[in-house]
Amino acid sequence: MKQRDDMTFPFEEYQHRLAQLRTRIAERRLDAAVITDPENIMYLTDYQTTGYSFFQALVIPLEDEPFMITRALEESNIYARTWVDLTRPYPDTGDAIQTLVDALREFGLANKHIGYERNSYFFPAYQQDTIHTTLTGAKLLDCFGIVEEGRVCKSPAEIDLMHKAAAATEAGIRAGIAASQPGVTENEIGAAISDAMFRAGGEPPAVMPYVTSGPRTMIGHATWEGRTVEPGEHVFIEVGGCYRRYHTAMMRTIVLGELSDSMYKAQETMKHAIGTMHEQLQPGMTVSDVDNMIRNIISHNDVGARLVTRSGYSIGIAFPPSWDEGYIVSLKQGDSTILREGMTFHVIPWMWGVDGDKTCGISDTIYITDTGCKSFFSLDYDFTVKPCSTKGNASSSSSIATISPQKDKRNKPDEKPGEPLGGN
Repeated sequence: MKQRDDMTFPFEEYQHRLAQLRTRIAERRLDAAVITDPENIMYLTDYQTTGYSFFQALVIPLEDEPFMITRALEESNIYARTWVDLTRPYPDTGDAIQTLVDALREFGLANKHIGYERNSYFFPAYQQDTIHTTLTGAKLLDCFGIVEEGRVCKSPAEIDLMHKAAAATEAGIRAGIAASQPGVTENEIGAAISDAMFRAGGEPPAVMPYVTSGPRTMIGHATWEGRTVEPGEHVFIEVGGCYRRYHTAMMRTIVLGELSDSMYKAQETMKHAIGTMHEQLQPGMTVSDVDNMIRNIISHNDVGARLVTRSGYSIGIAFPPSWDEGYIVSLKQGDSTILREGMTFHVIPWMWGVDGDKTCGISDTIYITDTGCKSFFSLDYDFTVKPCSTKGNASSSSSIATISPQKDKRNKPDEKPGEPLGGN
């Protein structure tokens, strides 16, 4: 390892991550691990590139010096970003897997027990077949998840860095709220969000913002397609801000016109779910406990809405095509994974199908503390409600940004603020 002081985290942080990984390698009776997932490679070395569709691997021997296999062009990222000293690049006319096999032989691993990430998106089956048929003297064993065991709980340094991603997320959301008005296109809202995220220090996220309006909010994972927002409609936005590949995410809803009783009930139900989460989450709970708590609140509504997905997922390092770490751990029923300090989640008690034709959302990105949980954000949870206007006579975006979230307190005498309406 070459010590340097210009990486995302202090050099000691990477030394600790590597030492913890080697402990797990030893526990699995392996002599080395071949890491191909781009998030895992970055976690261990600070290496990143948009060229991860070309084969790349970080080989971690139990005792000897780690080495990397990359496309020749990407080798520059090793020198520019990481502590890695040993590289074996392959040219575009070369054979990536043969280069890996040759390197394993060169460093004395050809007859050892070698772990590899069998479920990695970027180590496809035909390449795995090649290494099995070529490196016949080794015992190749699946070690998928061996790095993720370290990633799931973020260090204090990671939590601090995620606050920078959160600043970009929140700036994007505020800009999306300001830009949402009748007469604008979803593209214009998306452009405003993106501009604000990047001006706030954000970097290219794993997924660009989701922006839908009116009936298009019922389409899962849809985003802007040029549609013009009409008076009386609502706009649903979901933004994942990024800093050094770490992400935080947030959903918010803007109503352009009068807030209907159904949408108000949806707002209060989601707020109740988030409030309950902040009151009750603590280390030691299972993720199934959390999902049931949130799902029970969202499911008890009289506006026709459903929680059609898991209620949240781990979030942190991500490359396209997704900003979440849900494959590591998700808030879903039947999962006995225990909450631990340092875990980070995007919690999504959103409501699909309000009145049968509207989807709205309020979400939060949190981190688990020693006693509970905290949000990365400061933005109000309420829907933002704006009076109808047209683009031609609307106020400037700076004045629109000052419009307050909905503060309507239409509780009946026997209802308490913060409790879900119409939900028994």
